[in-house]
Amino acid sequence: MVAVAANPFLGIAMHAVGATFAATCYTPQKRVTGWSWQSYWITQAAFCWFLLPLLGAWLTIPDLGAVLREAPRSAMTQSFLLGAAYGIGGTAFGISIRHIGFSLTYAIAVGLSSVLGTLIPPLVKGTLLVTLGKPGAEWIIAGIVAGTLGIAAAGWAGRLKERDLSDRQQSGQFSLAKGLLLSLLAGVLSAVYGFALEAGEPIADIASAHGAGVWRGNVVYIFSNTGAFITTSMYCLWLHARHRTFGELISLPAGEEQASLPMNWAMAILTGLFWYGQFFFYNLGHVRMGSYKFTSWAIHMIMLVLISNLVGILLREWRQCRRLTHRMIGAALAVLIIAVLLLTYGNYVGEVLAAKG
Repeated sequence: MVAVAANPFLGIAMHAVGATFAATCYTPQKRVTGWSWQSYWITQAAFCWFLLPLLGAWLTIPDLGAVLREAPRSAMTQSFLLGAAYGIGGTAFGISIRHIGFSLTYAIAVGLSSVLGTLIPPLVKGTLLVTLGKPGAEWIIAGIVAGTLGIAAAGWAGRLKERDLSDRQQSGQFSLAKGLLLSLLAGVLSAVYGFALEAGEPIADIASAHGAGVWRGNVVYIFSNTGAFITTSMYCLWLHARHRTFGELISLPAGEEQASLPMNWAMAILTGLFWYGQFFFYNLGHVRMGSYKFTSWAIHMIMLVLISNLVGILLREWRQCRRLTHRMIGAALAVLIIAVLLLTYGNYVGEVLAAKG
């Protein structure tokens, strides 16, 4: 077994790539027409949570069959079941966007997931207090706090933008109560994904023994992501049965002459590819984070919000907003950048002092 050398700066860079995929994964949805939500969602989910994790593990894990035979069944089961809970959160996230908009959903769900997904796993393991007593921990705490505030500010700025550019709150789908409930559920259950990866660590250890190196985490996705796919599929199939929309996947409904079935499939697959890209690069960043590896989830979530808003600015989505909205998003981005720098420095200090010790 070859140990992966800690390199927080390279780890941060890998997290940035993963966050970029996550921040842009919903962009292709704008080109999907003539499909119900369940058709789009089950198609992209089939790729990001089932097919691509299998392909990624097959391409990167040596002796995959032997790894799966030797891995503890309990780890497989726990990772699968926790991933199933995450799948419910992911579905709730997608529905919440329809009720309260993209920005508020991101602020609530991602902010809650960032805090819970970072702190609860080491707390449950009983290592949080010991870890936070190490050198550099004060920078880590400051980074998590700043990141949470930055995510909240970005969400509020996004809500201001939605009010500036549209009258969404008067639309038929807007429902603050439903949206808040769903986004809270999404935040809590999305945080469970960190537990799914933790539960799969014994499987990754077996993969490392077979020479997987930095790719070791890809084998865990077979179980954590398949669990998410199962729960997501169940809901989408129920919607298909209820609304009789199964046929959309092979033939568009009448009256959708402007829609394109190949385009819909291509955009859904691209969404799945982007969403899986965040998992793929998350693992490459996580294995390099060193003493404060548990901060990977917070770093990923903070960068996701930061990059998604930067992309929006580059695409000139904010150009018609009021000056107040511009100031709010500017302040939010500044706080998010500070949060990333604090977490990066904290990881660096922890690793340097750990190497000296």
